[in-house]
Amino acid sequence: MERRQPVDLQERLCRMAAQLAGLSGMIMVNLGDHRLARSFFRTGRTAADETGDRALRAWVIAREALVPLYYGDPREALNLAKKSRDLAGQTPCAAQAMAPVVEARALAMMSGSGKKDVVDQAKRALSRARAAFSQMTAADQDDSTFGYTERQLYFHQGDALVKLGQAMEADLILEQALTKYGPTDWLDPTFIKFDRAQCKILEGDVDEALEIAQRTISGLDDACRPDILMQRAHEVGKQVEVRAPGHPKLKIYMESLRSRSTSTEDPVADRSGT
Repeated sequence: MERRQPVDLQERLCRMAAQLAGLSGMIMVNLGDHRLARSFFRTGRTAADETGDRALRAWVIAREALVPLYYGDPREALNLAKKSRDLAGQTPCAAQAMAPVVEARALAMMSGSGKKDVVDQAKRALSRARAAFSQMTAADQDDSTFGYTERQLYFHQGDALVKLGQAMEADLILEQALTKYGPTDWLDPTFIKFDRAQCKILEGDVDEALEIAQRTISGLDDACRPDILMQRAHEVGKQVEVRAPGHPKLKIYMESLRSRSTSTEDPVADRSGT
């Protein structure tokens, strides 16, 4: 990269740099290192800008939007999602479907559940995502890293609907999402199971919620408990405490979380996560 290269080779090198930096950023998100994730995504953006490829530039930004989405700044996630959507424009690509899904998830986090205007706005974003997904190439629909797969679409739709308080619809979509993952996939399916536990809480079935969450955390090896996942497990416990303080199974569940050491030895075997 530091030497003069023919224009076509320079573009290919920048494209590869953007993809590798974006992939590294994704892995850092899963590992819980959001600062290093930011650094990689900045590198990815710089390299992608050099290619002039709007779809690639939009992909990097859509992936970067997951950093603030998972680490407490949904407003920034919304801004990045809109920037990604604008860059993608009318070009059928992964970001054209990913960006509105991130937008819907950020809206739900910012405004809480049950507000009709927010629900309608988020559902319109999800509808745009489904329409964009149908226009993607088969290759992009099969690529969980640089594309956007059907199972990711189901998972992310369900996650948005949970946060919007649409428990029944969310649970149906999340149940469908689980059927699309294989036995070696674990990160996304674990998120999905915790989302389903939250659906049960919204429906008032705290016993079932705790049973799902307990079974989920017990089924994970020590190497499969990154911080980003354990945060979701603790969210379930906090929601149960609000709905049913002093529930006898809650104490057992929270103790099981504290007794499980969070290890990051190899928590990113499934890079489709988040």
